[in-house]
Amino acid sequence: MKPHFQDRPDAGAQLAGRLAAYAGRPDVTILALPRGGVPVARAVAARLGVPLDVLVVRKLGVPGHEELAMGAVAGGGVQVLNHDIVNSLGLDRVTIEQVAARERRELARRERAYRGDRPPAPVAGRTVILVDDGIATGATARAALAALRTRGADRLVVAAPTISPEAFRQLRSCADEVVAVIVPDAFQGVGEWYDNFTQTTDDEVRALLAPVAAS
Repeated sequence: MKPHFQDRPDAGAQLAGRLAAYAGRPDVTILALPRGGVPVARAVAARLGVPLDVLVVRKLGVPGHEELAMGAVAGGGVQVLNHDIVNSLGLDRVTIEQVAARERRELARRERAYRGDRPPAPVAGRTVILVDDGIATGATARAALAALRTRGADRLVVAAPTISPEAFRQLRSCADEVVAVIVPDAFQGVGEWYDNFTQTTDDEVRALLAPVAAS
């Protein structure tokens, strides 16, 4: 029987064990990729005793096949494209920009919804651990890493309970460290590694971040 996580908090607790070297360090910040990454990151931050914030990144889904990522956008005007997918499907610039414009609007909405008037957590000169509930293609994480580089982060760590082998290899070339509990030989989707993979809601994200906002 292959290993599974009970739910996102359980996955976060297991992931924290792989990140023990960062516990209690004053130069470390954890940034969660919403929505599913927030409950995972909350558990990691609690166990490591380091600050938590959210970093909004939006996947650019292929029209008609939205689960297939052709790229991603992040705050600060960052856009990353998966050129293999773009070229293999013959996607033109107009189509890409239409999808990107829609996702940039949603990105702005979520920033307001999750953080309100609070400014983003400072990352300049810091070690940032970027956490998601799982990584399939790595497009979202790569956009997040690009955004964090522009904001002056000193060291970037990508951490997720499960990562596909291809994404793991790709992310090692653009992050300082990649940490996972499960990197399976066969990877069909993030949800297959969870007993409970119920979608995380905006309200749940706000509730998980509220103690951080109040601190």
